[in-house]
Amino acid sequence: MATVDQAAGKEASETGCLVLLRHGQTAWSLSGQYTGRTDIPLTEEGERQAAAAGVRLSSDFPEGFDAGCVFVSPLMRARQTARLSGFDRFEIMPELVERDYGHAEGRRRRDIQRHLGRDWDVWTDDPSVLTHDGSGDRQEVLPDGSLVQVRVTGGESLAAAAARTRGIIERVAPLVDEGRRVLLVSHAHILRVLATQWMGLDPSAAKLMRLYTAHYGVLGNYQGDRVLKTWNC
Repeated sequence: MATVDQAAGKEASETGCLVLLRHGQTAWSLSGQYTGRTDIPLTEEGERQAAAAGVRLSSDFPEGFDAGCVFVSPLMRARQTARLSGFDRFEIMPELVERDYGHAEGRRRRDIQRHLGRDWDVWTDDPSVLTHDGSGDRQEVLPDGSLVQVRVTGGESLAAAAARTRGIIERVAPLVDEGRRVLLVSHAHILRVLATQWMGLDPSAAKLMRLYTAHYGVLGNYQGDRVLKTWNC
């Protein structure tokens, strides 16, 4: 028979939650270009989306998020989204940066496939297979005429990205288990991978969990299991 303390601990664990908010629209999320470490801003529509996400979050979580429990990627699009959603007080968590796509950065899947002459999928193919094309850091012009510095490195495997998210979970899971409401503002692919690791799934399952711009999913605990509560809110 459970003790009072055990029952209270279980109730707190199931009350706590981990909310994963993707940043709003950018020029490249609209065009379908892989956007990893390139520091690209929100579009005007992305800014509106972020503000609307804040309204939904306020409705779904009227008590807000606990002090010291809002963590944000260091990249501009995530920081803008956090502020426009109403979260001015946050901690930058470097581990929440988007997956490093290597030489896929700033390119579309169909263009990569045309270059390789075969199918290519970011969820099953390591970005390192693209390094032979010789491309590196470069500048590109965004649709609004501004310049962006495209960051190109050796890339990050899916396994490495998954390991990074497990480190994030190790940090925030105790907060959730204590009954706290935790918010992570980050990027589509790394948040999807994080969700799979929360649930104990293979990281490739993230391919099946599309997350729209400025939408969020909610992870939590239920009867001792780490579960997905809602998605694309």
